[in-house]
Parts: sequence; C-alpha cells; structure tokens
Amino acid sequence: MFYFLQQLLNGLHIGAIYALLAFGYAVSNGVLHRTNLAHGALFAFAGQIMILVAVFGWQVLWLTLPATIALGIAAAFAYSLLIAEVLSRHVFRELAARSPNTIVAATLGVALVLMELGRIAAETRDFWLPPLLADPVVLAASAGFRVTLTAMQVVNCAIAIAAIAAAGTALARSRFGREWRAVADDPAAAALCGVDTGLVFHRAILFGAAAAALAGILAGLYFGNISFGTGLVFGLKVLFITAVGGYHAPTRAAAGAMAFGIAESLWSGYFPIEWRDAWMFLFLVALLVLRPAREEPGKPA
Repeated sequence: MFYFLQQLLNGLHIGAIYALLAFGYAVSNGVLHRTNLAHGALFAFAGQIMILVAVFGWQVLWLTLPATIALGIAAAFAYSLLIAEVLSRHVFRELAARSPNTIVAATLGVALVLMELGRIAAETRDFWLPPLLADPVVLAASAGFRVTLTAMQVVNCAIAIAAIAAAGTALARSRFGREWRAVADDPAAAALCGVDTGLVFHRAILFGAAAAALAGILAGLYFGNISFGTGLVFGLKVLFITAVGGYHAPTRAAAGAMAFGIAESLWSGYFPIEWRDAWMFLFLVALLVLRPAREEPGKPA
C-alpha cells in the first residue's frame, strides 16, 4: 500500500508538469486550430535558458545561488515571451489568415531553430544545476518504508497546481476567457460581435508560451538539466493528451495530463520501464480512436 502511494505521489509531480503544458497548449491551440509542434521545444528551450543564465550568473557574475537561479528564471520567461511575441505577430497571425495548414510546418521550423539556438548557446555541452531542495519530506511511514517527496517536488506541485487553478478560474470568469471561447468557437462570428480577435489571438499565444516556460523552469529546477529530446517527448505526449481531453477545455486537458502522469508513474513502478512510453502512447492512441467524434466547442473550461 505504501509503495503504491509512493508511485502515486511520484506521478503527481510529473503529472503537474504535464498539466501545465497541456493547459497552455489547449489555450494556444484554441485560436490556432492547428498542431503546434513548437510547444514542447519552447518548454525545453525555457529550461535550457534558465540553466545557462544561472551558470553564467554563478561563474561570471559571482552571484549567490538564489540570485543566479532568480536571474535564470527571469531570463527564461523573458526569452520565451519574446519568442511568442514574434511568432504571434509575424508568423502565426499571418499564416492563420492566409494558409492555416502551413502553421504545422512553421512550428516544426521554429522547433528546429530553438533546438539549434540552445545547442549553440551551450556550445554543445551539458550544464547542470546543483541539487536544489533535495531534502526528503516524509509523508507517511510504516515498517521501515517511508513515503517521501523532495522539497523541490512539493514546491513544483504547489506552484503548478496553484497556477492552473488560478488560470482556470480566470479563464472561466474573466472577459478574456469569454472572448477566447468565442474566438475558439468561431472567429468570424466573434468579430461580428465586437470581439478584437487579433488581441485575443495574441494573448492566447503569449499565455501558452508562459505556461510552457513555467513547466520548463520547474522541470529544469528538479532534474538539473533538460534536453530537446526531453522536450520532444513531453510535447508529443501533451499533444495526444490535449487531443483526447479537448482543445476547447484547458482545465479538462490539464486534469487528463495529471492522470496520465500518475498512470505513467504507476507503470514505471510495476512494469518494465523500457516499455513505458510505447504503452502510454498506445493507450493515448486508443483513447483518440474510441472518443466521440465531435466535441462541444466553446464549452467553458
């Protein structure tokens, strides 16, 4: 029972990161209406920028560890939002108006550019953060077995869940949330009703990028290093999860991503780990095949 609880809590942590990614992906996809292959790349890019800037602050600027981590986090958010700003105004918006299907190819190109930028910035080397908040927090114990999470895992879960809860509440009750649902449902009809569809489009892209950046930062702080291979795998999983949960329901997509992370952890604890990703992807494909063919666009998240 305690072993099961340990795997459940491990899944809660990785599921929180998946949930952040899925929430942001659903918000941006609601206005793009096309697969965004750059979402996972932006997740990895933010994590790498955070680590590279933190290493620079430590080795060159001689900052304290908290100060250099804070500098890295600020830089990761700044670069991610700058990239989203450029993509929204000069790539996605133009393509959405003229050739929406080209967005898929464009996001693949963006992913490759971000991958190369990260590699060049790191000079093809791996930089690692020291273990942060690695002290175990004992949540339960019995007969010599302790159920624990590290302090960093607890902090990551708290930040991710709080961010999703706040964003989900704002999306459900705010004017932007109402306008986002209108644009996601029918941009032309929303424009006829006086909605500034361009502004909603732009804010949705920025929101998705911010969520991906936060997820990348949390992953980088926990793992100490993050690669674009990791970003690709995370991005593909979130793409499938969001497709199953619904592109017009970010909170539901986040809940599904959380459940997926827990299921993934339980598989790792009880079955051969080398088959984990294969079976998880097969499970997601099966859900895509079996889910109802139509969903209700514009349904509140």
